[in-house]
Amino acid sequence: MKFSLITILMISVCLGGCSAGDVPASNKQGLTGADRDQHGCIPSAGYQWCALTNQCERPWQLAKAKGFDNSQEQFQLYCNQ
Repeated sequence: MKFSLITILMISVCLGGCSAGDVPASNKQGLTGADRDQHGCIPSAGYQWCALTNQCERPWQLAKAKGFDNSQEQFQLYCNQ
């Protein structure tokens, strides 16, 4: 009986410590992925809006796939055609 009571108490304490709850609003802006631009792209994850493809793109991945130099200028030239 004593063993099961201690076991139940330990499990309750462990489970109670697992619930962190929501992240306070003041901390959300510092989290990677919590930032979004007007198109829904996540700049902290490397995404930028490309009007040509009509979606969020990572410039270096798009440059490799489409064969242009990996630079901000080339990305803008490609996406704003």
